[in-house]
Amino acid sequence: MEREPSQQHTIFFVPDGAGRRVRRFAIKHRTLIRAAVGASAAVLLLFVFGTHYFVLLSRSAENAALREENLRLVSELKVVHEKVQHINDVLDRVKHLNANLENITQLRDPDRQLALGPLAAAPSVESATPAVAPLAEVKLPASLEALEREAREQEQKSREMTAYFEDQKQLLASAPSVWPARGYVTSDFAVRLDPYTADRVMHDGIDIAAAPGTPIKAPADGAVVFAGLEGGYGKVLVLDHGYGLKTRYGHLSRIDVKLGQKVRRGDHIASIGTTGRSTGPHLHYEVRVNGVPENPRKFILEE
Repeated sequence: MEREPSQQHTIFFVPDGAGRRVRRFAIKHRTLIRAAVGASAAVLLLFVFGTHYFVLLSRSAENAALREENLRLVSELKVVHEKVQHINDVLDRVKHLNANLENITQLRDPDRQLALGPLAAAPSVESATPAVAPLAEVKLPASLEALEREAREQEQKSREMTAYFEDQKQLLASAPSVWPARGYVTSDFAVRLDPYTADRVMHDGIDIAAAPGTPIKAPADGAVVFAGLEGGYGKVLVLDHGYGLKTRYGHLSRIDVKLGQKVRRGDHIASIGTTGRSTGPHLHYEVRVNGVPENPRKFILEE
């Protein structure tokens, strides 16, 4: 039987120069094939992993760009939300002003035969305009649309009332539209517990706490119709502003105007004290329309 030829390869390394030994290496054919396959597999794996690495690198750069874009959009959205909140605050102040001005337009004085302007029969601000929901409850475009609509309506109301009061300057001058004293409101126009009897009674005005001697200024033009002592209110001053409006000031330390004296808005009229039944220095301030107590805040136009 004929013997199969040897499946191997011989590699000779012949160095340069004389006297150097020639090296001979014998490699089996099967080993050479395996080495070639292994090298090919290694190159293929290197290519696959290299490609995957560059894809991941590209995605990482894209993700970084997206994160940066998201941060920018979040920052811009925050600015928009702050601007919308600012507009909401401004609209709240305008609504407060418009509501109080509308309240003033309802005053009548038979002696002066006051002819009310175009807002006399107008609906209140609260019923005429839709409330703007908080930003957390609505989408931003809807909120902005509601704000824009409400701003237009409030602007129109302000324009109408400005025109009206230009013809009714005497009415505006007679309305108690400013705070009579600076201090802290410790009791509002509401049902409360009487500090002496603990009974639930209606408090017909607001209490403004301040240091004794703090000046009290007339909140509107008027005339002094009472200045003296009145039961638990101690020293009391009453101003008549016309249009059925009167303001009362209790617990005064002193009264600086006389009966029948005319006063203008901002004139000094009295000082805060603790006379009468009082738990501390404060001003008890009332507004009455045709003898009926009204919340003084309904007439105050300033914050």
